[in-house]
Amino acid sequence: MQKEATEEARRWFEQAEHDLKAADHSRCGGFHNVACFWAQQAAEKALKAFLHSKGVELLYEHSVADLAKRASKYDASFSRIRRNAALLDKYYIPTRYPNGLPGGIPAEAFDDEDSTRALKLAHQVLETVREKILGLSSDA
Repeated sequence: MQKEATEEARRWFEQAEHDLKAADHSRCGGFHNVACFWAQQAAEKALKAFLHSKGVELLYEHSVADLAKRASKYDASFSRIRRNAALLDKYYIPTRYPNGLPGGIPAEAFDDEDSTRALKLAHQVLETVREKILGLSSDA
């Protein structure tokens, strides 16, 4: 069971890293709404990686805040992440769908400040998960 949980955690974390690269690439290209969405996805998948590493199998939620809350049951440091990274939940729907906004379209509603903040938050989540499940820092 633990070997399967570790492998599943690895798969989710690798995808989280890929999504974070997509977010950064999108931000650099001026696609700020897309960058915000991919940053949210990276954080979501990283938290799911952590939970898989603890043997949690069924993870249907998409809220970074809810996933961080679940993760805090295994490691209290995720409580701090929850407060900050919960901002990423704002980027789940409105970054993609015009009806998620009161007017305009997502491509016009998000700017460099939004995408820079989203990437910073996602990096924090991934760094914390990396330390918890892999036991190393990206600075190492």
